[in-house]
Amino acid sequence: MRIEHIRACPMWQNEAPRYDCVFINIGSEDVGIQGLEVARIRAFFSFNYGGTLYPCAIVRWFDIIGDSPDEDTGMWMVRPACGTNNAPVYNIIHIDSIYCAAHLIPVYGRRFLHHDINLHNSYDSFHTFYVNKYADHHAFELAS
Repeated sequence: MRIEHIRACPMWQNEAPRYDCVFINIGSEDVGIQGLEVARIRAFFSFNYGGTLYPCAIVRWFDIIGDSPDEDTGMWMVRPACGTNNAPVYNIIHIDSIYCAAHLIPVYGRRFLHHDINLHNSYDSFHTFYVNKYADHHAFELAS
């Protein structure tokens, strides 16, 4: 058994924000990443309604690019989902639908990186990401 800490903190270790990415189980019969969604946790909260506690998360969705993994890397690619007028797509989900953490690698391109990009803002600085299937055994099984 394994415990995984998924974080959504506006100030992580008194340094900078940290908002982790996750795989979300959407109830699909498809196998692997095609049966899951990728999202970034923005906040955790809970509320009580009718005597029942509902633990929830606010997530920003990613769209999977294409119908198969990238030919060169073998990894699926995603980009932040956008709605009307390029507005980010957010939803509230029950935390039971979170399957596990996901690790995204930015698609860097051919230009030098700006000196202000670091591990705290890389998810906000890039528009396309690889879903890292080499992060651990579970990610390899899900994202292959």
